[in-house]
Amino acid sequence: MRFSHKIFLGSWLLISQAAIAHGPETMPLQDLPIPPVPGLLDGSSPIVVDKNMAIALGKALFWDMNVGSDGQACASCHFHAGADARVKNQINPGEKNNQPSGHTFDILGSGGGGPNHTLTLADFPLHKFANPLDNKSEVTSTTDDVVSSAGTYAGSFQGVNRFNGINDACDRTADPVFHVGGVGTRRVEPRNTPTVINAIFNYRNFWDGRANNVFNGSSPWGERDPNAGIWVRTGARSVEKQRLHLENSSLASLSTAPPIDPTEMSCVGRNLAMLGRKLLLRKPLQVQKVHFQDSVFGPLGLTTSTPSEDKVGLNTTYKAMITKAFNSKYWSHTALGPFGAPAPGQTPYNQVEANFSMFFGIALQMYQATLISDQAPIDLSPRDPGSMRPTWQGMGKTPDEIASLRNGQQQFEGNHCLICHSGSLGTSAAITSYAAVLTPTPGKFYGPAHFRIPYGPDAFGAGDDAKFAGLSRFENVIDRANTVGGFKFTDLGFANTGVANPLHDPGLGADDIFGNPLSFSKQYVQYLVGNNQGVLDHGLDKQRGCDFQYPLALGDDFGESFEGFFNAFDGVQAEGSREGVLLQQECTDPSHAFIPTVSAATASLTSDPSKLADSTQAAFKIPTLRNIELTGPYMHNGSLATLEQVVEFYARTGNFNNPNMNEFVTQMALASSAKDRADLVAFMKTLTDDRVKYEKAPFDHPEIVISNGHEGDEAEITSGNSLSPVLGKEQYLTIPAVGANGISEPIAPFVDYLQ
Repeated sequence: MRFSHKIFLGSWLLISQAAIAHGPETMPLQDLPIPPVPGLLDGSSPIVVDKNMAIALGKALFWDMNVGSDGQACASCHFHAGADARVKNQINPGEKNNQPSGHTFDILGSGGGGPNHTLTLADFPLHKFANPLDNKSEVTSTTDDVVSSAGTYAGSFQGVNRFNGINDACDRTADPVFHVGGVGTRRVEPRNTPTVINAIFNYRNFWDGRANNVFNGSSPWGERDPNAGIWVRTGARSVEKQRLHLENSSLASLSTAPPIDPTEMSCVGRNLAMLGRKLLLRKPLQVQKVHFQDSVFGPLGLTTSTPSEDKVGLNTTYKAMITKAFNSKYWSHTALGPFGAPAPGQTPYNQVEANFSMFFGIALQMYQATLISDQAPIDLSPRDPGSMRPTWQGMGKTPDEIASLRNGQQQFEGNHCLICHSGSLGTSAAITSYAAVLTPTPGKFYGPAHFRIPYGPDAFGAGDDAKFAGLSRFENVIDRANTVGGFKFTDLGFANTGVANPLHDPGLGADDIFGNPLSFSKQYVQYLVGNNQGVLDHGLDKQRGCDFQYPLALGDDFGESFEGFFNAFDGVQAEGSREGVLLQQECTDPSHAFIPTVSAATASLTSDPSKLADSTQAAFKIPTLRNIELTGPYMHNGSLATLEQVVEFYARTGNFNNPNMNEFVTQMALASSAKDRADLVAFMKTLTDDRVKYEKAPFDHPEIVISNGHEGDEAEITSGNSLSPVLGKEQYLTIPAVGANGISEPIAPFVDYLQ
């Protein structure tokens, strides 16, 4: 009997692995629903009362250099296809690594490196093999350094000017890490900058997912933050602090972090209320030119520019935009006092300043929700009605080009890329939007006019292909994946691919500032063992194991305990039975609709930890493949410069084999054929929207001046910065204002800017 059960399990695994070799098709993006935010624009008292003005406010704040303490805008790191293509002073020593090497710079492949180094193609990959297709060949260069984005000088915050001046008053000195010969440089962020285009679809944001799905109005931490809240006018003379719970608002959560981060945008000690104090009475984009045909500001009559001259700023103030865009109960209380003050004896904050974190976060999210690139060749191509794959016919391509793209897509599917880079966005991180289109809904469709796709289980390919990536209509946020170390919990939309030493950056395996795990997987384990106080994020008691790629528990009694999963012999109960609402409806596999009992789960922590193991250490959010041609360098550590290097990385089955690495990475079959690799790259480029490449609406923007390293090089820089004589003089990159019609010459891939 025992032997037959083992045969059954082995056969089941073989069948599952064969099935998972496919996955959700790469589908069009048109009309994929943006995750709804209840209470934002609807209900009896919505937060936002003028959507268009809120979007305009968000665009102004995103591009405004006054937002930073020393000239940094959000767009300073997101100006190029939503990402950053600068190549000078873009190296972080690997500060996510707690070892001493995380605070020292290494020599890169070109022989240079460190602060103010100008990157060259020879620097990449950062982890280099003698044979780029063989990870058993000699390692010729390696580092824990990260290619990312230059930010601020930090310094100790002292105050702001309410009317003019880009720079805050700060006590700035040369940084002990970021300097050349004692002359200070701008600090550089510890992870590569991802694109903001299409980020509205992500259930969580940041590489480690710390930008919570729920916006609390104050911080990135959602319900985890016990002090979060917003000030609401409740009567003619009364106001009170209330909790805010805005779902599907990860971008709003994210937006509250960079403006007060001492590496990204701020001096140390500034808060968002002080940023509000700095900006509210100012003209938006005060020192930056705005194109007269700006797609957002123009239709609202906010520009002062003319066809013959682009002029600086908008013809309003930030406070006026806020009071037009938002419900008056968040800004109309005129008395001072209950909102606190910067310091004892200083002018107390008013309600608008106190709520500036909410205005800032929501406005930026609403602007970024317009940045959807759904006009790429992959969207516009005719599709085969049976396979739902693009045919590329009638698009001006030669037979050889069509054959190349078809082979490239076949390589994409056959090498399991679809399991992580799923669906319309090329990432499984778009959980809520995917769940919506996977829900059968009569009369609901997405896709282009020539190929409308009905909502339902076949929305990502005939045969319910979405289930092979752990996706379903029920919005699971965790899954069980097959890793090098066995079956483990994983947060859906995150993966460990072995790109870097897993000790260099914990990624999703880290804790938040309150000491709680970032990962949903670790919280789900706490739910299973009955520690509900360890469950911080909503919905984790409604996860459906019957939709996991690999089961957690089976209802059958096998007469003994098996490694890696539970059966009735261990002690199991039906999913949802703890809450009194069974979760067995429309299961991918009803035999998997079980969880361990609390006692069985608790016992396994010591008797068989593999049953509740997770793969969160060094796991990172799976990036979208949309516009991937333009958003290098690649990976969370910016270690790869070209798509060809990315494909070589997967062809050699990763850099660092580790127990949490997804097993699919070890199964790639790309090393033997240069043509297959080239065709795969060609296929990925079909996800580039020309509107992004030519900065056409909605991707047009105001002028911005961006720090682009310092005078000199990595050996010596010129001191005498106007902010402090101990800081290096800056070099700048000026990006001109662009209107709705875009630019005449396309922006280029990152590699084209390398020396």
